[in-house]
Amino acid sequence: MGIKETSWMKYAGFVAAAALLPFLLQGRASYFISLLTLAGVYAILVLGLNMLMGLAGQICLGHAAFYGIGAYSSAVLAVRLGWSPWLSLPLAAALTGVIAFLVGLPILKLKGHYLALATLGMGIAANKVMVAWQGLTGGPDGITDIPPFAVGRFVINTDMREYWLVWAVVFFTLLLGENIIGSDMGRALRAIKEDETAANALGLDTALAKTKVFVLSAVLASIAGVLYAHCQGFISPESFDFFLSVKLVVMVAVGGMLTVWGALLGALILTLLPEFLTLAAAHWHGVDTVEIEIMLYGLVLVLLMIFAPNGLAGKLKRWVANFQRRFGSVYP
Repeated sequence: MGIKETSWMKYAGFVAAAALLPFLLQGRASYFISLLTLAGVYAILVLGLNMLMGLAGQICLGHAAFYGIGAYSSAVLAVRLGWSPWLSLPLAAALTGVIAFLVGLPILKLKGHYLALATLGMGIAANKVMVAWQGLTGGPDGITDIPPFAVGRFVINTDMREYWLVWAVVFFTLLLGENIIGSDMGRALRAIKEDETAANALGLDTALAKTKVFVLSAVLASIAGVLYAHCQGFISPESFDFFLSVKLVVMVAVGGMLTVWGALLGALILTLLPEFLTLAAAHWHGVDTVEIEIMLYGLVLVLLMIFAPNGLAGKLKRWVANFQRRFGSVYP
């Protein structure tokens, strides 16, 4: 199923905004562009997780594990073996996909809070391996001197170049997500989310469908991890901890499920807002910015459940619908 004309208008607006934004950030451009690059990495993560949670209704509290596997796999290949990032990226994605397939076969048989606990354990175990396997991962100190992406002599090692690379991947991830939502696979996953027993009765191979989306979500997380590793030049286990998995789930909930634009919105808001609060807290003596960030995520979740249970994208959609009913559609 192709992208509709109205969707192409959204994508044109997305490209225009992504292209113009760096030029509007003159002065403190370096800091904000690097922040937007991180938001783009999180957007790829959240778009993948949204397919798993929003479409299939499968909760995952260990998604940071796949993010870390992708980052460490590519970093080890690039630093220890001298591979080009362009070669280590597909291998890291393939390795993560295989691991997700092997892990997904047993745990996707679980449902509800049992599945949540299983994925939580998966994420914690992966992080412990990153810390303990010092000969490969560098342990708590991580891996340094990770080389950037390069095309010939054109090295992607500036804030602006990294921004373009990451957001180009975000663009194609948006396209992929919207096509899947409107595809037969998307309809099958929605049927599983609504009633898995009924979907089985209708002849759907629900186990295969859930495994497919689990692997796809993990592969997208690994690609985000590879981008993060080669843009930052350094990784450590604390970048892939349990709190990140929780943040990703909150980003999906904030933006709204079943919409790629909601996932993008959630990633942007919950990446940028804590940073702005951290900047403000720098003027508050004796304030722990980490505690502020944790409190912020808790507060956002509470307010969301009260005022926008379907996410910000759902809220905006209702506002637009109400506006059109009151004043007439803006389209002919």
